[in-house]
This record gives sequence, structure tokens and C-alpha cells, in this order.
Amino acid sequence: MVKLYCFGESGNAYKAALALELAGVPWEPVFVDFFNGESRSPEFRALNPMGEVPVLDTGAGVLTQSGVIQSWVMDETGALCGDGSATTRREILRWTIFDNQKVSGMAGPLRFNLNFLPEAKRSEAVNGFLHMRLMSALKVLEAELATRDWLAGGSATCADLSCAGYLYYPEPFGFDRAAFPAIDAWLARLSALPGWKHPYDLLPAPTVGTDNRS
Repeated sequence: MVKLYCFGESGNAYKAALALELAGVPWEPVFVDFFNGESRSPEFRALNPMGEVPVLDTGAGVLTQSGVIQSWVMDETGALCGDGSATTRREILRWTIFDNQKVSGMAGPLRFNLNFLPEAKRSEAVNGFLHMRLMSALKVLEAELATRDWLAGGSATCADLSCAGYLYYPEPFGFDRAAFPAIDAWLARLSALPGWKHPYDLLPAPTVGTDNRS
């Protein structure tokens, strides 16, 4: 059984965990106490010098970065990669890079700043910039999903899991599903997949703030 080093609030860990879950890979979570500095400890840095989750211990090696872990899942299982063709895999990679740079790359720090960073350290200018960039990226995603059900091919792939990862979290960060009807419908399609779980059901329970899914 593989081990995923993670914590509940991490959208990037959620992407990796959801890929493992939907592909039927037996796995177990290893809680990383991020908010008390565990990811910066020498012990964790020995596991991942980047000092961040997710980290996947496959038994044969250690993988870091959600996109790399998702790629491993596709390679190992043949799941979540559409028809498996080189063309589809490149399309999955294209959307994964877009997500990392434009969607999660903005949503992640914005959600952190607005919900987990002490108020005295929050910058209105920084958060305004991140929100503007996130809205721009979501408009691209909305336009694409207005024309198709899934981002790469005719079924759900890791491209969808990657771009959707942060969008299920309950903490406010400027994303309103009602303002993006195509994204809203897509998120509903994803959550209807057999095996899908909310991040706070799939990962270790949140340690900061309130889980207000209701």
C-alpha cells in the first residue's frame, strides 16, 4: 500500500489523493502537521527537500508534486488518462500546467492568505492581484467547459482533477460557483463519479478554521 503525506487543507494533496482514490490504488494518509511547521523540519526535508506536500511513498521510490503523482497513477493503472494516447496525455499535461500556474497557482495562496494567514500579515494589494489573476483563469476554464464535459477527451482525467482541486474547498477565496455555470456543472459531474470524496472526507480532518461544508 502506498503512503501519501498530506494534510486536509492542502488542495495539492487533495488532487493526488483523489487520483489515487478514483483509480482504485490502495493508499493510506500520513498526516503532516503543516501549521505547526512539520514540513519545514529536518526529518521532512530529508523526505522532500522542497518542504511541501503531497509526497507519495510508493515503496519503490518517493514522488513529489501533485502532477507527478497523478502521472504515476495514470502510468500504473491506466485510469484517468482517457484513451491513453500521446495526444490525450499531452492535453492532460497542458491543462495540468495551466492549473499549476493559473488556477491552483492563484487559488492556493489566495485561500491561504484570506483564511489561514494572521490578519495583520494580509495584504489587500497582494490578495487583489491574486483574485484578479484567478478570475481571469476561471474565465478561460468556464469558456472551455461551456463547449465540453471534460477537459481532455470524452471522460474525466487527471486534467479535471487538477483544475478542480481547490474549487471544492469551503473556505472563502473569491470563487462563487453560481457565477460560473459551466464550472459548476463540471464540478457536479466530477463529484458524481464513483469514489469521489470531498477533501475533508478524503484527507485527514482540517486542523485550522471551521469545516463549513453545509
